[in-house]
Amino acid sequence: MTFEEIHQRLAARFGEAVGPLMPAKKDAFSVVKREAIVDICSFLKNDPDIAMDCLMNLSAVDGFKGQDVIRVVYHLYSYSKRHAFILKVELPRAAPEVASVEPVWKAADWLEREQYDLLGVKFTGHPDLRRVMLPDDWVGHPLRKDYKEPGDYHHISHVRESPLDGFARLDEAKKKAAAVVAPKPELPQ
Repeated sequence: MTFEEIHQRLAARFGEAVGPLMPAKKDAFSVVKREAIVDICSFLKNDPDIAMDCLMNLSAVDGFKGQDVIRVVYHLYSYSKRHAFILKVELPRAAPEVASVEPVWKAADWLEREQYDLLGVKFTGHPDLRRVMLPDDWVGHPLRKDYKEPGDYHHISHVRESPLDGFARLDEAKKKAAAVVAPKPELPQ
């Protein structure tokens, strides 16, 4: 099935919960209401004509400047039908929360934990929602646009200088070394 055909089936089944099919540079996608995400995903997996048996990826993106949303992106694929589809859910950045699709695809387990850890998205109903990359006592979510690095963790600095500063120092050192080169002796005539 094409993106358009899958979208038509979703719109016919879920009505207003499914947004329009949005063209993209590479793959089209549809924004769906967060309240319907589990029902929509269950339908996409269990409908014999669609059969999305694989959650290829689940990621999240902090909105661009001036947008107060975090988008959770679901990349779905059907091995038996050889087609794909992309869903997006827009969440308020102040309280990004959406139901877990882990009961639909077990692959969502660690993918949702990663988005919780790095962007602070809470997946309700997740069986073990905890940090997966950062320590449990880490403050904040580093992939959010408003994240401010604390500078240290348990008195261990994690502030890094810009690599450009290192290149500038190297250039200065080369210039000094070139200026100090000894004068060439005169050759006899």
